[in-house]
Amino acid sequence: MKKHDILDAKKLPGEEESELSLRPKRLSEYIGQKELKDNLKVFIGAAKSRGETLDHVLLYGPPGLGKTTLAHVIANEMGGTLKPTNGPSIEKTGDLAALLSDLEPGDVLFIDEIHRLPTAVMEVLYGAMEDFKLSILISREGGAKALNLPLPPFTLVGATTRAGSLSSPLRARFGISAKIDFYPPEDLLKIIERTSKVYGMPLSKEAAELLSKRSRGTPRIANRLYRRVRDFASYDGLKEIDEATALRAMKALKIDEMGLDEVDLKYLRAVIERFHGGPVGLEAIAASIGEEMTNLEDVYEPYLVMSGLINRTSRGREATDKAYRHLGLVYQGRLF
Repeated sequence: MKKHDILDAKKLPGEEESELSLRPKRLSEYIGQKELKDNLKVFIGAAKSRGETLDHVLLYGPPGLGKTTLAHVIANEMGGTLKPTNGPSIEKTGDLAALLSDLEPGDVLFIDEIHRLPTAVMEVLYGAMEDFKLSILISREGGAKALNLPLPPFTLVGATTRAGSLSSPLRARFGISAKIDFYPPEDLLKIIERTSKVYGMPLSKEAAELLSKRSRGTPRIANRLYRRVRDFASYDGLKEIDEATALRAMKALKIDEMGLDEVDLKYLRAVIERFHGGPVGLEAIAASIGEEMTNLEDVYEPYLVMSGLINRTSRGREATDKAYRHLGLVYQGRLF
């Protein structure tokens, strides 16, 4: 594993089982995103009182913020079964038809990376979402025949890091659309403390606060950092994670006080030193530091922008004076 993978909020192979043990099952257990939780409580309660399925839900935002967890929570609150899949795995309309025909009344179909669905699949999905009907064309000798099959009432929960990549007709069919925001340190602190109880390795308040400030506003990263710090503590034979151990682990993982890792710092230095602070296109930045453009855009840039280190403009990316200060570099003749 590359060192910077610790801060890649995308799921890693074999991680799902570990994450399942940490996932809350009810809205009351879900930490953070208060406004979204309050709204979902109303929408779910109203649907259940009418004996209806919940409107289709679109969740969007950077990776690792809890979109999949919310899908599990919605299914549990509605009393249905979650049927998870992802956009890239649904290559043909037949793949979607197989998924839809397997649904029971009240089930929740969760499609991660829904923006990556092929156009032909999206068009079949329109009718399934709106009318609970599966309409597909079956090729026959001498032509094609339309096949219309009724579907049980279900809720589709779509998750995406790129809401703008969804077609307008698909977006319009989601009755509930919500952005998942980065988490403040105080919410991440609660998540880390909960994680420590699940894993049975307590940590001091100082250690928890240190991790919460270096988790990039992302619960998945907070949980990963906790697991790596726990490794250092276990290796040293400790029964509790203290601040010194957490700090040593962060130094070994090359994660600074803002939660920036090697890729973040290479990105900032490229913009400032190679491209004179910008503006510069993302493709040029990616080529200069040897990283994939989509990885920078989806995983790294959202936090750099949110932290006020980078501005995204119509002309390209620009480093802010805060980025110069953080790196201790000269900005407009001044040394920070």
